Amino acid sequence: MTASNPLVPAGTWNVDPSHSSVNFSVRHLGIAKLRGKFGEFSGSLTSADGAVTGAGSIAVASVHTGDVGRDEHLHKEDFFNAAVHSAISFQISAVESQGDKHHVTGDITINGITKPLVLEAAHGGTGTDPWGNERVGVDLRGHLSRKDFGMMFDHEEALVSDKVAIELDFSMVKAS
Repeated sequence: MTASNPLVPAGTWNVDPSHSSVNFSVRHLGIAKLRGKFGEFSGSLTSADGAVTGAGSIAVASVHTGDVGRDEHLHKEDFFNAAVHSAISFQISAVESQGDKHHVTGDITINGITKPLVLEAAHGGTGTDPWGNERVGVDLRGHLSRKDFGMMFDHEEALVSDKVAIELDFSMVKAS
């Protein structure tokens, strides 16, 4: 029998994009949160012998902030440089659990630059959907510096904060 991890039961789990979300927020003018999301993403986790491995990818062109002009600007060189770097990727290197507290550590690549990232994780629950698929929920939260990834627009941070909050909420289906 394969031991499971407290965050994810044993097996391989694939992100169900239609029941998941990849969101971010920054401070605009230092006073209000500006939120955005990505519509196209994929990922999977494998839990075996208590260890979790996995990876995910986000299509940069699928960014949506509710303003077409802003979305187009995010594709340009001073943000994601989507013409050169079409995806954001994350590769898990470790999952550490202590009771109900979990941390996912890995390497994130944005704009062709790879940096380590630690995300707080929460087990959202497990269950079987009406079609007989086993599911697990995983929520991830963290922050990163956009400047660490070469996003130098507004280097004085008068308009857009450097700190980017990340919120990933995944419903994952067990692979057969």
